[in-house]
Amino acid sequence: MKATVAILLAFGAVVILSGQRGQPTFRSGVDIVSFGVTVADRKGNYLTNLVEGDFEVYEDGQKQALRFFVPCDAQATRSADAPQLPPTELHLGALFDISGSMDADMQLARSAAVKFLNTLQDARDYTLVEFDTEVRIARYTQSEFGRLVERIRSRKAEDKYTALWDATGVYLDGASGQEGRKILVLYTDGGDNASSLSFDDLINLLKASDVTVHAIGFLEHQRTSDRMGLRERLQRIAEVTGGQAFFPTSMRALDDVYAKVAAEIDAQYSMGYVSTNTKTDGTWRKVGIRVTRPGLKDIRVRTRQGYFAPLKPFKKQD
Repeated sequence: MKATVAILLAFGAVVILSGQRGQPTFRSGVDIVSFGVTVADRKGNYLTNLVEGDFEVYEDGQKQALRFFVPCDAQATRSADAPQLPPTELHLGALFDISGSMDADMQLARSAAVKFLNTLQDARDYTLVEFDTEVRIARYTQSEFGRLVERIRSRKAEDKYTALWDATGVYLDGASGQEGRKILVLYTDGGDNASSLSFDDLINLLKASDVTVHAIGFLEHQRTSDRMGLRERLQRIAEVTGGQAFFPTSMRALDDVYAKVAAEIDAQYSMGYVSTNTKTDGTWRKVGIRVTRPGLKDIRVRTRQGYFAPLKPFKKQD
């Protein structure tokens, strides 16, 4: 059984799905390749006092010149010839699995989603994607936050089929039109038996997006033989975007998870460059970001792994 997509009109908020592949750049005359970056030491403590000169960016091994840099909780700086800076406001998404396989974990998942959203009430807007066989999507403004929470609390696990890959793809499509930082949190057991998209298709869509994905996986009630595969897929989804995957079993464990995710969001630098490779060939370009400040050892830089180059517009033959 394949998934169908239902567009949910939530309190006047209409989400339009364009069907276009999301682009990882902010457009203002030239293509800026933008990245969210966090830096942690070997103990997991985030480094939030770095400056633009502490970073070097390489694309396919070639050093790139930063055109804008946004420190943690600070105003952006940019080179003199940089175009208009992209917005730094936060767009938050929650992908909520309401398929039958989540029945035993639904109460924990509902509480988890509400608790996390309450920690980030300064987001500009909130996108809720609910899925089983169908995918339903709605966007809420800050003033509609209470209605969003009410909707999540009312959810029950129903249909036995799960379209996780399709639901994530639907969110990515809608997020491609948003400017600023985009964080998506998945609440799921990681199963999928109804998507039109394959897992490899989804990974390519994630690579093409500038969304950071964190996965909250509920695996305690899944078959022991399935847990490793479910865990690995959720970790892959998160890591390709520069995010993390967590597997809590209680509300107490969730407190630590949310503290880590909230701290990472607060500790995220934003930076961007105009690629020296001007080819419009649609190829994958690997990006590496290094911290060069003397004296820093055993640090970990987390960000997405690269991006797809733009494609040359197709011209119809006369």
